[in-house]
Amino acid sequence: MKEPKPKRARGRPRAYDVDEALARARDAFWESGYSGTTLDELSAATSMNRPSLYGAFGDKHALYLATLHRYVAQSVQTMDETLATMLPLRETLLRIYDLALSLYFRPGGAPKGCFLVGTAAVEAVNDDEIRDILRQALLAFDRAFEARFTRAREAGEIDAHADPATLAKLASAILHTLALRSRAGDKRPSLRATAEAGVAMICGTCPPPAPGRKGKRS
Repeated sequence: MKEPKPKRARGRPRAYDVDEALARARDAFWESGYSGTTLDELSAATSMNRPSLYGAFGDKHALYLATLHRYVAQSVQTMDETLATMLPLRETLLRIYDLALSLYFRPGGAPKGCFLVGTAAVEAVNDDEIRDILRQALLAFDRAFEARFTRAREAGEIDAHADPATLAKLASAILHTLALRSRAGDKRPSLRATAEAGVAMICGTCPPPAPGRKGKRS
């Protein structure tokens, strides 16, 4: 009696790494914008031909949405982790802005600013899906800042009557300014000085909290 032949798995195994492909597609969109990036450029960037791109991610629009979702998720995670530390508020905010500047001024090319703000803001006018991703991302950034400012108020790092929601929007506005001005050609030291001035404005003249008087984690 012959032994049954082992069944072969249907379809071909994926010969690409999803995260790497999305990162390369993101960089292509980041360089030329959504409208300015062609399918041929995406194929070259990801080392995937058009049928493979369509099979893995769908059309160009679906691929762009996937890169946006990935970028936003990573950005929110980084913000949450950084803001959750027990460092003083001034140091924490400056760390957030330094991380942003490191991303906007990546070595090996011209400053690109923020992928989300630099590309999605243009397309959001006529694209409901992109506009929704942009809006939800900005709200997530605001919420992350607001939670930290609530802790700061409890710890006496900012005025007791300060509104965490309002301060969160100011902190986000500084982040957006760094993104736009870096893409427009402002130098990194100048933008670092802008961040420092913004942090000083937000924190005001409140002294740092006394030893042992740490805010609660949100």
